[in-house]
Amino acid sequence: MSAEITSLPQRGDDRSAVYLQSFAVRYEYPVCFTEHLFAHDNLVFRETLLRREPQRRHRFVAFVDANVAASFPSLTHDIAGYAGVHGDAMQLVTAAEVVPGGEQVKNDPALLTRLQQRLVDLGLDRHAFVVGIGGGAFLDLIGYVASSTHRGIRHIRVPTTVLAQNDSGVGVKNGVNAFGVKNLIGSFAPPFAVLNDSVFLRTLQPRDKIAGIAEAVKVALIRDRMFFEWLEAKAGALRECEGAAMARMIRRCAELHMRQIAHGGDPFETGSARPLDYGHWSAHKLEALTAHELRHGEAVAIGLALDARYSVQVGMLAGGGEERVHALLKRLGFHLWHAALESRDSDGHWLLLRGLQEFREHLGGDLTITLLRDIGVGEEVHHMDPDEILRALAWLRRREQGA
Repeated sequence: MSAEITSLPQRGDDRSAVYLQSFAVRYEYPVCFTEHLFAHDNLVFRETLLRREPQRRHRFVAFVDANVAASFPSLTHDIAGYAGVHGDAMQLVTAAEVVPGGEQVKNDPALLTRLQQRLVDLGLDRHAFVVGIGGGAFLDLIGYVASSTHRGIRHIRVPTTVLAQNDSGVGVKNGVNAFGVKNLIGSFAPPFAVLNDSVFLRTLQPRDKIAGIAEAVKVALIRDRMFFEWLEAKAGALRECEGAAMARMIRRCAELHMRQIAHGGDPFETGSARPLDYGHWSAHKLEALTAHELRHGEAVAIGLALDARYSVQVGMLAGGGEERVHALLKRLGFHLWHAALESRDSDGHWLLLRGLQEFREHLGGDLTITLLRDIGVGEEVHHMDPDEILRALAWLRRREQGA
């Protein structure tokens, strides 16, 4: 850590003084890819706990997403067995606890409070670890529980879905929903480590695997043309959830997200831009309009297609680019229309368009939306024309309904 205190020039009044406090903190955490994380001979988890203090016996608790526990009934026993075998390096404070998963857990303030109380009751301090094993929404909750207790307990994420392993699980954001607003309460708290175990993906339904690919298409569109072309070439294998293709897709997607966090200049979103949220202004609204009937990735896929067409209409993206985006998403297995896109209020106003204002309000400042300048090149704009959005929506409806 570097720090500096500077006395600013004064106007000759000795009764007041101003000092500029300045310091920089380096953040660093490993993102690991492995199989059978809690097999006794797999040292990834052990080495993760020992990374900074190799001579210490580290205390930890583990919370497991109920959806994951149902698919892996032996998981809580496996964690206990691993801790026992590696008892010189770690202490499991209490048996791994199963907690509800899914987006609904982010809407339950009583659950948040109960988990914070649980950490206090167990005597967890800032030198201990909270391990969260589950999907993206579950990790959002557990990350906030850890980061808000004692002002921050070390947190290890074990993402168990495609979407969490290639996107949300590798980032620095935690949060829960409140007052009807998604992720209103939360924190920017980098994890101590992210441990991706490909075995957890094997029991996912194909729909959930495919939904996670939307974030790979997104980041390829705004950051990596070659990756987009690779996705086009491997679309068939990805739609069939072929193991090698999925593994490469997840790793490359995670790499690009990590690169943006490290080198994008604003990892804690202090400005108005959300460069990794291409296609998300409409996706977030669509999720709400469908009461989360649509998976996050399914809504994002629709948002990607919509904003690609909009980019063409306003002269940013060359014509035909939107056709490539649409064709890839269809080949991957996405349905790119939902009746909720045309929802209106009692005065006839399009509810989807409210997503623009809600997107701006989340960060404040100017509206900042990422659109496409080219395949692999995103560009930020500060205005979207509602009439052009509706034209793009009509185009998408025609493409999907064949009308």
